[in-house]
Amino acid sequence: MNRKLKLIWDFKGSISQKIAEHHCIHLKEFAVIEKLHFYEIDFTVLSEMHTIAFIIIDEVDMKTYRDALKPHRGQLA
Repeated sequence: MNRKLKLIWDFKGSISQKIAEHHCIHLKEFAVIEKLHFYEIDFTVLSEMHTIAFIIIDEVDMKTYRDALKPHRGQLA
């Protein structure tokens, strides 16, 4: 069975939400250009000063995404 992983990028500061929103655009562009499958790309505001951008992918694609995009962390989705 293939597990889903959530790759996460942390953005901090007063404009963290804007940066995370913009990062999501680049995540989508990368996936389309490379013809890679993903389940979801979005962002979550954790606080006024901390927002995350994330992509949910299959575990088999993790190495490709990780090596190219260098997420800050990951977890099971």
